Amino acid sequence: MPFAPLDRLSSLQNPRVKALARLQQKAAERRAQGLTLVEGLRELTIAVGAGVAVAALYTCPELAGAPTARALQDLFAAEAGRPEWLELTRPVFEKLAYREGSDGVLAVLHTPTRTLASLRLPPNPLVLVLEAVEKPGNLGAILRTADAAPVDAVLIGDARTDLFNPNAIRASIGCVFTVPLVAAPLADILAFLKDQGVRTYAAALTLRAHAYTECDFRGPTALVLGTEADGLTPAAQAACDDTIIIPMMGRIDSLNVSVAGAVLAFEVVRQRQEKA
Repeated sequence: MPFAPLDRLSSLQNPRVKALARLQQKAAERRAQGLTLVEGLRELTIAVGAGVAVAALYTCPELAGAPTARALQDLFAAEAGRPEWLELTRPVFEKLAYREGSDGVLAVLHTPTRTLASLRLPPNPLVLVLEAVEKPGNLGAILRTADAAPVDAVLIGDARTDLFNPNAIRASIGCVFTVPLVAAPLADILAFLKDQGVRTYAAALTLRAHAYTECDFRGPTALVLGTEADGLTPAAQAACDDTIIIPMMGRIDSLNVSVAGAVLAFEVVRQRQEKA
């Protein structure tokens, strides 16, 4: 049976369109329904490849075009995995889209559910821990780094943002679905890592901090970073095994948290490759 759109929605007052708008705008709605909204064929393809279930698919033919339609048919070639597919008129789609230059693809996904109890770290893991992350764009950028390095898990302590915020998905280019991602109280995260035998390194501006290049990251490692505005809390610093710093040679004293995470993660990867 061919995979094709079932209907075309043209009214902003349509109940389904209103439901999509609530998912796009409200974290509470996403949490209550266990659903999130992803925009873009590339991001959707990554999510499907990571095994995330798709609840519904929406496209705008004026923006998507025939090549995108064919790509979607290929993506959902197996009938068992096909979601309901509806078309949206351009005014309706543009009301729901959250980025400029969209390719005309929106999908509703079942939000992956991950907990510390269900997380299985590999031998000699590399983990990124973020305390109180609040900017979806920073979270997305860090997840891109985590996918690229690769990092075995990203753990969010005392999160101040919805991990599956559409802007986090966009900034991560879908890597939010490829990297094991868990939110929990920071104290629980640090206790979990200790139980797993993972050494924790707090990235902080303190006198006792070691330059990151002087540390041996070849064993099980967790890099713990705080917010750009405040850095790690004193309690988080005290709970970690060691404190590291990226020396600043200019007039500022710190980097964007996503940049700092990338510098540190790739230093760990470099050391481990040299060991191998």
